Amino acid sequence: MNFIAFDLETTGIQPKTDAIVEIGAVRFSNGEPGEAFSSLINPECPIPPGASAVNGITDDMVANSPTVQTVLGDLADFCGDSPLVAHNAPFDFKFLLRAVEAHRARAPQGIVLDSCALARIVFPGMINYKLSTLVAHFKFPTGEFHRAEVDSVYCGRLFNRIIEALENAREPTSIQALCTLTKQAHMQFPHYEKQPEQLGLFG
Repeated sequence: MNFIAFDLETTGIQPKTDAIVEIGAVRFSNGEPGEAFSSLINPECPIPPGASAVNGITDDMVANSPTVQTVLGDLADFCGDSPLVAHNAPFDFKFLLRAVEAHRARAPQGIVLDSCALARIVFPGMINYKLSTLVAHFKFPTGEFHRAEVDSVYCGRLFNRIIEALENAREPTSIQALCTLTKQAHMQFPHYEKQPEQLGLFG
């Protein structure tokens, strides 16, 4: 299955009050990561020390970065209608959904799947289902965690392992079958048309 794994870093855990500080997405084809999309985001607010301690992203790093509304269209172009995968996807989906709705921006069109929920079903009995725990369990090549592009690669490799396990068990692996397996709410971004550029009638 070809898909796009994505991840966000944020200033906190509440979509209504916190903001995105980094977006990463990696295209997977035939089980391997390929082209990547990555951007730091200026959240237009101070990044709390607690958030910086987790992801290493500071106010200085994002000071000259684009705002989220500037990046959303490029992300939509990168993702197109490919299926999307994130680890603990409802978290990332809610943050990105809030940004898309706030700016009536174009967004990825594919259905969003949750590698965490799928791993709980396909690989029962783990100590926990943190991405770092699963990466260590499957001995994926590792570097840093909690940066969006790198975590996207880990997520994509995990999703591939999930698909392999289901195929070996002769279970269906269509998008609909995976959605049914997790019994999660349908996650797909609204579609807003690209806004036409205004003519300089008063310039």
